[in-house]
Amino acid sequence: MVTASFTGFIRTILIIIAVYYLFRFLMRLFAPMLIQQMVKKAEQNFNNMNQQYNQQAQQEQYQSQSRQQSTKQMPEEKKKVGEYIDFEELD
Repeated sequence: MVTASFTGFIRTILIIIAVYYLFRFLMRLFAPMLIQQMVKKAEQNFNNMNQQYNQQAQQEQYQSQSRQQSTKQMPEEKKKVGEYIDFEELD
């Protein structure tokens, strides 16, 4: 059976503190680069979405223009009520 010693406890606490400060130091070095990469990726996604939206808007505009042109070219039909039937009276 292994018993805990006071020096082992102090050593463990010092290792935890050293790892904590090393992590903080490394984050101060690499965090700006990581954030910059995330911002670039978000900007790229935004630009892609904006391009897709613009393409869809242009397609819809083109389609609406072609519909307007096709309706202008076709003569308007008169409203059909029904056929006219001439009835004759029988005696």
